[in-house]
Amino acid sequence: MITNITLTTKEKFLLEDQKTEEQICIQKYANYANLAADPELKSILNSNKKQEEEHLNTINQLLSGKVTSMKSSQGSNSQSSNNSREESTGNSSQSSQSKASSGGFQASDKDLCTDLLMTEKYVSGTYNTAIFEFKDPQVRDVLNHIQKEEQKHGESIYKYMESQGMYSPK
Repeated sequence: MITNITLTTKEKFLLEDQKTEEQICIQKYANYANLAADPELKSILNSNKKQEEEHLNTINQLLSGKVTSMKSSQGSNSQSSNNSREESTGNSSQSSQSKASSGGFQASDKDLCTDLLMTEKYVSGTYNTAIFEFKDPQVRDVLNHIQKEEQKHGESIYKYMESQGMYSPK
């Protein structure tokens, strides 16, 4: 079901910011999936990238004055993460320490994950602010749904890092 909405100037600006952030997330996930050494990590990053593309499409719909109900894809993210863990070869400590290189940029899988985890924390926070600024409850629900998926992305990265000995909460 599609509902037409009228956005305030402030709401449009907030959505434009979210659009930019989603574009950056898509770019990071695509680039980092190509740089990652561990196939399990590549799978997680590609799955998250796909959801970020869905988020961008949703934001573009909102900017065009349309609200549609969001389908939940949280389960698919967890499933692909579990499948890639089963396919892992057990050579994780070696692959997590290896360096990826592209055009002079070098980063370990841990570096890539750390940057993405920081990015997801930031993006989730910006959605939190936007949710409180929108007058339409349907739009708030859509933004809240996206925020929850952003949190799931962070969780998938955190769990991967923890399983590889890259992150140890104290």
